[in-house]
Amino acid sequence: MAYRATGGRVGRRLVDNDMLLLTTTGRRTGSRHTVPLLYLRDADGAPLVIASWGGRDRHPEWYLNLVDDPRVRVQIDTDRFEAVAVPLGEPERSEWWRCAVAAYDGYADYQAKTDRVIPVVRLRRV
Repeated sequence: MAYRATGGRVGRRLVDNDMLLLTTTGRRTGSRHTVPLLYLRDADGAPLVIASWGGRDRHPEWYLNLVDDPRVRVQIDTDRFEAVAVPLGEPERSEWWRCAVAAYDGYADYQAKTDRVIPVVRLRRV
């Protein structure tokens, strides 16, 4: 995977954004799946990811997987760690959603495309 081969550096389009690799366990297959995601950090340094899936009308598979099994693996640059994924409830989700929209172009457009509330997930290191 290019992310790992370059120590966390990605293509030109995303170079100014923070990315991580999230590995979940498939809820149907039990196999591991890894996806690259943009992230924010909370005041304690925990990464937060957004389950936007480009504004589709259903949640992305990685999100459904972590709802079923919240134990995940995270890689940020060369730092790899185990974490527990915790979807945020209100009002905290809305507060972080506003931060995400301010930080990354496109999230507001994604929300405009769908009626679902796009989840924000905290990845707590264990």
